[in-house]
Amino acid sequence: MSEKIIEIENLSKLYRLGDIGTGSLKNDVQRWWARIRGKEDPFMKVGAENVRSKKAESDYVWSLKDISFSVNKGDALGIIGRNGAGKSTLLKILSRVTAPTTGQIKLKGRVASLLEVGTGFHPDLTGRENIFLNGAIMGMTKSEIRAKLDEIVEFSGIAAYIDTPIKRYSTGMRVRLGFAVAAHLDSEILIVDEVLAVGDSVFQKKCIDKMTKVRSEGRTILFVSHQLSAVKGLCKTGVVLENGKLKFQGDIDGALEYYASTNNSVKGQQLMLDDLDRHQSAGQIKFKKMVFENYPVDFGETIRFKLMLETQEGRAHFTDIDMAININDRNKSCIVHCANKFLGKNFSHTDDQLEYHFEIENNLKPGYYYMTLFLRSKDVIQDWIEDQIILEVQGNNPYGYHSNGLIQGNVLPGFNINQVNSKVLL
Repeated sequence: MSEKIIEIENLSKLYRLGDIGTGSLKNDVQRWWARIRGKEDPFMKVGAENVRSKKAESDYVWSLKDISFSVNKGDALGIIGRNGAGKSTLLKILSRVTAPTTGQIKLKGRVASLLEVGTGFHPDLTGRENIFLNGAIMGMTKSEIRAKLDEIVEFSGIAAYIDTPIKRYSTGMRVRLGFAVAAHLDSEILIVDEVLAVGDSVFQKKCIDKMTKVRSEGRTILFVSHQLSAVKGLCKTGVVLENGKLKFQGDIDGALEYYASTNNSVKGQQLMLDDLDRHQSAGQIKFKKMVFENYPVDFGETIRFKLMLETQEGRAHFTDIDMAININDRNKSCIVHCANKFLGKNFSHTDDQLEYHFEIENNLKPGYYYMTLFLRSKDVIQDWIEDQIILEVQGNNPYGYHSNGLIQGNVLPGFNINQVNSKVLL
């Protein structure tokens, strides 16, 4: 049976909106009297959800509400959710940066964390002094920290500035040093929040490689990133937060699929497109309906679908139609782009309703993808639906092998590799 290294029970965090004040004597007395009688704090009975799109109706908001889950020793857990879902608040509580309002957490072992830029650093101390400060906070001795110092400085790539006060560092330098400290000091739990959002691609790869090594050493990782391909590659389990509440807990593939299915998207064999959000466009001719021949699409099966368009009354004639379809990965990066102009076909839309039939060769790996529909006529954008239609590809890898690396790609073309005796080539 796996040993639990993190246990979270009914965890909630309440924040007060606006300016933080001391309140009034009357409110303090009411709160004190409620505590004496063992009653609930009257100023926590607000029930405001953590929904950024809604106007606040209270002075308080629950950033987290009744979160409960556990993490086994050696697990790499991905924490997934939109901005404002409560991910960073959860990590701050686990890192003991802030305290929960209600509930409890049980941690077995030392925690090293990289949260928002600058967290855990004293701005007036140098980079070197902050390394020793963070190590001391974790309970390490000076000799233990010295043994790690050269490795930390080398990894950060800021050796020339290690004796400069942190307040003189750029954002990128702080993140480099922060990750180096968190990843190299002796800890049983490593917490990383959006380290891949800052820094160049070389540093990002160094971070990914280091976290992979940390995972292989049997240490526990809690990882937050909007680069979902990195989350999928590093983590085996995942949780999904939405408006401060836990919506899913399980394996990472299930977590990513749940997140994709609830991210203001639609999927299915027949889709009515009227209610989907659109970029600003003329709207004189619009995508009306989308019908897949088969859904989900099997791995290797040609993707076939129909698009029905509809024009405004009295506006049935459009020329020089430019219609494009994108298939994007979970990071919303385009991996397939198809357009009628690539085929040398110039369409004119002359009826109130017309159908367009698409066939796309499919060598996408099984998983979930987002589709974008784009329509232009004579350089005027008429309709544009971005990343709201989910394409599901199902099936198994025909080669019978699944990579465990962080970078796995989305396309699996036919290929072959042969081993040739090098002596034959000499």
